[in-house]
Amino acid sequence: MRREFLSEFAQRCTSLPVDFVEIAPENWLDFSGPAARDLQQVLKHKPLFCHGLSLSIAGPEPINREFLLRLRDFLRAHGAVVYSEHLAYCQDAQGYLHDLLPIPFHEQSLRWTVERIQRVQDFLGQPLVLENTAFYGDFPESDRSELEFLLAVLQESGCELLLDLNNLFVNSQNHHYSASDFLAALPAERIRYYHVAGFYIHPAGWLIDTHDSGVSPEVTALLREAWQRFGARPTLLEWDNDIPPLETLLDELQRLRHGIADAA
Repeated sequence: MRREFLSEFAQRCTSLPVDFVEIAPENWLDFSGPAARDLQQVLKHKPLFCHGLSLSIAGPEPINREFLLRLRDFLRAHGAVVYSEHLAYCQDAQGYLHDLLPIPFHEQSLRWTVERIQRVQDFLGQPLVLENTAFYGDFPESDRSELEFLLAVLQESGCELLLDLNNLFVNSQNHHYSASDFLAALPAERIRYYHVAGFYIHPAGWLIDTHDSGVSPEVTALLREAWQRFGARPTLLEWDNDIPPLETLLDELQRLRHGIADAA
């Protein structure tokens, strides 16, 4: 849910064709006044999914316990039904990097990440839902594929999956693998919900996950395939840059609904 639309959303939330709302909790930890009241009004009618940006679950720095304390209080106070994050890192010794950076796919990275996921889950008292992230380069020390690493993380940590179908398509094109084969290998019981978004085609041919446009036909087709394979799941449209009016976003949601209407 974009803050730009919060007041309008609060006024119209009972009539809007939206099944849940998602926010980045870091942006709301210290909010008060009209914005906090509008959020509470929305949450009377819509379940809350929280999608974090700064946990740095696979990063080299110690997990920020103070942040986890504030996050746990926020999730409980607002009745959040999901807390998701990214299978990536965003912090080093100098502080937060304000970007999601890739990790090597090897045994040491796996052991490190799984242990941190389990600690966070124990602390929060709920499963952590991790998103497959877009990445644009490879580590020479990686000894397994993105899919193999993701499956091991899911199996060994007990976490759940936020399946970002735009990231899946972007990675499949940039790193030359089959998105359908990737889908077929995923454990249905671990998929909590989906993200879809738009991408940019770089002049060099790379796809960049930009969240600045509607969902492409290819990603819409992947979403339909996912619903056919795994059944219905909550699905969120991400649009974080060049944000259009609320009505345009609602029209895009309706288009997506039509595209998967008979898939489940």
